[in-house]
Amino acid sequence: MDVKEEDDEEDDGARRICSSLMVGDDGGMVTSGSNNNRFEQHQVQEQVGTPGGGRRCRPLEEKERTKLRERHRRAITARILAGLRRHGNYNLRVRADINDVIAALATEAGWVVLPDGTTFPSRSQGIKPAGGGSTAVTSSSSHMASQQTPSTSIRGVSCGFRSVPEYNACRMKGVFLPNSPPYDASPNARCQSSSLMGDAGEQSAGHPLINSSVDAVDGMQIVDATPKLPERDFAGSAYIPVYVMLPLGVINMKCELVDPDGLLKQLRLLKSANVDGVMVDCWWGIVEAHSPHEYNWNGYRKLFQMVHELKLKLQVVLSFHECGGNVGDDVCIPLPHWVAEIGRSNPDIFFTDREGRRNPECLSWGVDKERVLRGRTGLEVYFDYMRSFRVEFNDFFEDGVITTIGVGLGPCGELRFPSFPVKHGWRYPGIGEFQCYDQYLLKILRKAAEARGHSFWARGPDNAGSYSSRPHETGFFCDGGDYDGYYGRFFLNWYSKVLVDHGDRVLYLAKLAFEGTRIVAKLSGIHWWYKTASHAAELTAGFYNPCNRDGYAAIMAMLKKHSASLNFTPVEFHMLHQREDFSNSLSDPQAVVWQVTNAAWDVGVEVVSENPLPFLDRVGYNKILDNAKPLADPDGRYLSSFIYHRLSPLLLERQNFMEFERFVKRMHGEAVHDLQV
Repeated sequence: MDVKEEDDEEDDGARRICSSLMVGDDGGMVTSGSNNNRFEQHQVQEQVGTPGGGRRCRPLEEKERTKLRERHRRAITARILAGLRRHGNYNLRVRADINDVIAALATEAGWVVLPDGTTFPSRSQGIKPAGGGSTAVTSSSSHMASQQTPSTSIRGVSCGFRSVPEYNACRMKGVFLPNSPPYDASPNARCQSSSLMGDAGEQSAGHPLINSSVDAVDGMQIVDATPKLPERDFAGSAYIPVYVMLPLGVINMKCELVDPDGLLKQLRLLKSANVDGVMVDCWWGIVEAHSPHEYNWNGYRKLFQMVHELKLKLQVVLSFHECGGNVGDDVCIPLPHWVAEIGRSNPDIFFTDREGRRNPECLSWGVDKERVLRGRTGLEVYFDYMRSFRVEFNDFFEDGVITTIGVGLGPCGELRFPSFPVKHGWRYPGIGEFQCYDQYLLKILRKAAEARGHSFWARGPDNAGSYSSRPHETGFFCDGGDYDGYYGRFFLNWYSKVLVDHGDRVLYLAKLAFEGTRIVAKLSGIHWWYKTASHAAELTAGFYNPCNRDGYAAIMAMLKKHSASLNFTPVEFHMLHQREDFSNSLSDPQAVVWQVTNAAWDVGVEVVSENPLPFLDRVGYNKILDNAKPLADPDGRYLSSFIYHRLSPLLLERQNFMEFERFVKRMHGEAVHDLQV
């Protein structure tokens, strides 16, 4: 980050000011323009020169001290920015300053920061409108509009949106968008001025996105501005069950139910909205935390009993990964202590990258058949955990309370390699790195290479770049690169087969443990670099899906073999919340959604979905509905259920909860009275 020295700035500023001034006949400072600027010129003269007309000079020692202070300040700022980029995953530009840091922190806290610095709460944090209504107050002049007080109940409206994220950023509740300055000639500025600051006879209802009713009170317009976007009518459509994901910290590390009274009130509200049930993670790091074969299910039993009494259904995810450090994680739940102890003496039980960095988020798939976990293999550890759960909660299975079991298959519970760890330096849209360098996976690779007759292929690619590389920067992933050569095809085929084989073995055991219960496996959507030939980000994650090969067909065939359902997160929901420039990463989220869901439906695999990040607005809900019940699908296929991410006090606020109730009705195929056609 470059910061000029104060004395240099002062000198340059003085030269610029002096060059723009002329000395009049009377010795005063005048400009070539009108005399309206004499007061400003007098101020400039006082800043630039002494009463006698000479330059103000500072001692040399003071200048040196100023330079030292400035260098010290820049060094501190550089370290702060480096720490935020490395450990906080803040996407700060190279020449970032304190304004960028403040904007990043405000954005993370849920605020909206416009490019000109205007900052306001997001829609979910807006001021609660009095009397249940939301109005926007405008006057006949921009001067009166600028005097609005924060206590006024308003809803901001703007037009000319270039993208969905821009629409969401402007579509907030309880926020006033001030009139743009007269020198701002941008389309958005003109639009905000015309829609919010209309004259006495003008109405913003003329804009197609706005349905407004205007009344006059004391010469001011009161505009009830409601976004008017076309919506599909889902009345009479298929019934899709809606489940709500419970907070990550609902069970603490002692396996105790946290705040049962508060949770009971929240569950009753969900019941009133006719949700079908809730989803909860059963963490391996909590249940079998201290010793092998010692399972503590106490907190989960109390939770399940509470859900049962409210006549809600349960989806349970058996999570064999650690929680913390990923998007949306607000608690830290590590792997069991005894597993961590084994890892300290034998770190090869964890996934490892080319540089030898270990990732303790979950166990390497190389230990599936290795007796390195106190005499047990990885598969035996998973199966013992699943069998203990099935025996402990047999009554809930018999009563039909537990309807679905999700089985964690990798990082974040997803079937993929942990190829994008932020703590190891990955930043979007980096391609990630292959994670096959622990001794157990290398042993499997060596056997595969020998079976192929090319033992020298028992290695990972040495030209695949690093975590944050782009495909064209590498010899392996670039167009015409080694990924499509003989060795590249061998390695990628083996790498993706390790993924499929792991899922195959774990789901086989899950089917044995939970016979008669629906099993679900979660798959992530890797959308960046999808428009390139190699699909590099998918390859490092274990999906062998270049432009000339279908990398998801083998996964769907494996799911079909075990009658398992697919939990797939439509990655395009990220676009509703992030301001990433997807064109720079050659991303195509909609194409990923289409390919994966159709690959599942084509072989008869049911598809479940969830939103990766929480949202509360109608735009997000409508996007879910469009994906859940595709309009153009000739076979009329739709999601088998939807999981809302996740229960929070913000969701239960009156306006947000009313919007959520409306969404549940439409997912159930019921009619709503305020449909905007």
